[in-house]
Amino acid sequence: MTHEQTRAVASHPPHRIVLLGHPVAHSLSPIFQNAALRHLHRSERYEILDVAPAFLGETLARLAIEQCGGNVTVPHKEAVAARAHCTPLAKRVGAVNTFWHEDGALVGHNTDVVGVMRAIREICPGGIAGAACAVLGAGGSAAGILVALEMLEAGAIRVAARSPSRAHALSERVGVPAQICENTHEAIDGAMFVINATPMGLHDDALPVDPALLAPQAAVLDLVYRRGETAWIRACREAGHRSADGVHMLLEQGAAAFECWFDVPAPRAVMWAALRQALG
Repeated sequence: MTHEQTRAVASHPPHRIVLLGHPVAHSLSPIFQNAALRHLHRSERYEILDVAPAFLGETLARLAIEQCGGNVTVPHKEAVAARAHCTPLAKRVGAVNTFWHEDGALVGHNTDVVGVMRAIREICPGGIAGAACAVLGAGGSAAGILVALEMLEAGAIRVAARSPSRAHALSERVGVPAQICENTHEAIDGAMFVINATPMGLHDDALPVDPALLAPQAAVLDLVYRRGETAWIRACREAGHRSADGVHMLLEQGAAAFECWFDVPAPRAVMWAALRQALG
């Protein structure tokens, strides 16, 4: 897959922009997306729609009539992918996080891959080509991570998950060779980049891995984000590791989605300012 295939653009801007999820009230996306819309003097507003899985089909049918576009989050990414005309990237990942309509047809794209890539480049400006990488978790986020690591020409990729069979299936589905490890210690041994793709640390201060077990020069990315650093990122930074939480990926996947809808550069400085103010 080429870098060009990570980009897709709607032929016409959506008439309405929404975020589909359940639950979704906690999302920070409206903060920076609405800041971007205001900055560019657009009339659209980014809205949250909390949609239970049982009502997803009828909601999508209504949004099609309204020529709506938007984002998709947990638990609907795979379900929307199954209903949409997916771009090659979304089809490979098996998940849609960005959508719009073309002549009434639902188009699904995935900007999570670009979000991960840009977050990694922020932590490691020199790149991760040839570096051993560890992915903790094999859930919905892990597919995009594996594709992003391949596109960044990472070296050996190791995956540790509660279900090794699920990790094997994930690696085969996205076509990214990975070593499936029996435990976290095996995955991180000598890894120069470690990504937490589990929900650990979202609601408490649990650590997906003790920073003392990481390689001395390892960098880390935690896809979890909260208002304030996660305990793992704080502990990793204090231990001397280059670290970032999921806020950077959140904004970058959102900026990439904005560019899909409107085919203009996203005003990232404005989006970052709004997000940082909200996070204090």
